[in-house]
Amino acid sequence: MEPRPALAVLIVDENRARAAIIEEGLREAGHERVHIVADAQGLVREIEAFRPDVIVVDLENPNRDRLEAFFQVSRSVRRPIAMFVDRSDADSMEAAIAAGVSAYVVDGLKKERVKPILDTAVLRFEAYSRLERELQNARSELADRKVVERAKGLLMRMRGLSEEEAYRLMRQTAMNEKKKLVDIARSLVTAASLLGGED
Repeated sequence: MEPRPALAVLIVDENRARAAIIEEGLREAGHERVHIVADAQGLVREIEAFRPDVIVVDLENPNRDRLEAFFQVSRSVRRPIAMFVDRSDADSMEAAIAAGVSAYVVDGLKKERVKPILDTAVLRFEAYSRLERELQNARSELADRKVVERAKGLLMRMRGLSEEEAYRLMRQTAMNEKKKLVDIARSLVTAASLLGGED
């Protein structure tokens, strides 16, 4: 497998000494673009300015409010997040995964572990994003097919065409107007609803 390119990494940690351990591990692994944020206030702005490939969150003492704040960030920034915590419980871990945290590591901050954990976080995030895109595409295709079927039904009912004739007419119109078939179908459905031609 080809080595991954160097990542831009944003570290969120109030404890400078702990952040330095992560930073050292990242630099030894070849990741030179590392930025440390000590305060979670304004984190989304920091992320937008630095544009990291991955975010590392290190929490010494995670409480519910702090975890929820990070989960809100993770939902809005759409980046892989690796979260290191000193201790955890099943609810916190479940909430982290549900919020999109790609790697959740309990009591395991050693600099030599940082790189493989980040690589895993990025790969998991990419795999999850790919699945999300595929699901969105499938939903979109299904919605498009439903619109085409509705438009076909309208033509069949209003013009007395067979299913094949209705489809051929829409396809020919799409080619003539240099539009997609689904766009012609949407126009038909919209026009029919405006003219009261739909059931």
